[in-house]
Amino acid sequence: MQRVPVLSPSGKPLMPTKPSRARRWLKQGKAKVVYNDLGIFQIQLVKCPRTTDTQAIAVGIDPGKLYSGVGVQSARFTLWLAHLQLAFETVKKRMEQRAMMRRSRRGRRINRKVVFNKRAHRQARFDNRRQCKIPPSIRANRELELRVLDELSLIYPITTIVYEIIKAHGDKAFSPVMVGQKWQLKNFADYAEVQQIEGWQTAQIRQQLGLHKQKHSKGDAIPATHAVDGVALACAAFIQYGITSTHSMGWKGSVTVQPAPFAVIRRPTVSRRQLHLMVFAKGGVRRKYGGTVTRHGFRKGDVVKSPNGIGYVSGDTEKQISVSDANWKRLGQIASSKIQLIRRSNGLIVTY
Repeated sequence: MQRVPVLSPSGKPLMPTKPSRARRWLKQGKAKVVYNDLGIFQIQLVKCPRTTDTQAIAVGIDPGKLYSGVGVQSARFTLWLAHLQLAFETVKKRMEQRAMMRRSRRGRRINRKVVFNKRAHRQARFDNRRQCKIPPSIRANRELELRVLDELSLIYPITTIVYEIIKAHGDKAFSPVMVGQKWQLKNFADYAEVQQIEGWQTAQIRQQLGLHKQKHSKGDAIPATHAVDGVALACAAFIQYGITSTHSMGWKGSVTVQPAPFAVIRRPTVSRRQLHLMVFAKGGVRRKYGGTVTRHGFRKGDVVKSPNGIGYVSGDTEKQISVSDANWKRLGQIASSKIQLIRRSNGLIVTY
C-alpha cells in the first residue's frame, strides 16, 4: 500500500500516512495539499499533532555514468523509486565544443608572427594545471543526485543514506563513477548518517529480497534497471548478513518491499549563454544564443499550457515560443499570446 508524506505545521517531515487517512484529514480541514519539486503528493497538517515521533527511513542511491537509481524505504513500506537520467554525455560534448571555440578565438586574436613575449595574451604566472577539481560531466551527475536527495530530505524524515561505491582492483581501468565519490559522500553527511555498500553486497541483498534486475537495455526507464538497486541499498539499513547463532550465519533484521510510485527525472536541456556562435555571422553581428531568458516573459524550463498540449518552454523567436515535451522533443512553435504559464522552472523534469 502506498503512503502519503506528511509535514508538520512548521514544515518538519513526519512519518507518511495511509491515503485514506490523508483524504479524511483533507475533507475535515485538518490538512492541506502542498507542492514539492519531485511531484510527490504531500499534505501538511494545519494543527500540531500529539506526537512527532518518527521511525527510520533510508534512501539508497546507486550512482552511474549515464543513469542512477534511487529508492526510499522504511522497515515496512517502499515509499518512492526514481530513475535519474544523467547529463554526462551532454556536458562532455559541450565542454569539448567550448574548448574548440576558445581555441578558434585565440587563433583569430593572436598574431603568431610576433615574438612570444609580445603577443596579445597574458603570460602564465603560475602552473594552473595542478588542481583537484571534479570534471564538469561528473559533477553534473553527482549534483543531480544531490538535488534529488535535498528535496527528499524536505519530504521524508531521512535517517540513513546508503551509497554504492566503486573500487578498482588490480589493473582494471578507473570508472567515471569512481571520480568524485569522496566529495559526494562528504555532501551526503550533511543530511544523515551515510553507509557505504559495494556492488557485490548490493547483488546479495537484491537476491535475498527476490528483486529482479534487468541487465540488458540499461537505458530503459523502468524500475528493474536501476531503481531496483536503489531499493536494495535502502534495505541494507534494515537487514544485514552476519552471525545468527553459535554455529550458523544468515540474514538478520526484517524489511518489506512493496510496489511504490516510480519517477523518471532529468534536467532540462538548456544551452548556456554563449558569447560567440560557432559560425561567424555575416557583417560581424552574431545573434543571441543560449541562456534561460526569453523575450516574452517566460523562462526556459517553465511548464506551460499551449494549443499543442502541456509542455516546457525550450526556446523563442521574435513572436513565438518553442514548447517541448518531457523528452525535450518540440511540440511546436506557438504565438506567445496563446501560451499560459502553469509553473515556473525548478530545474527538473519529473514524469511518472
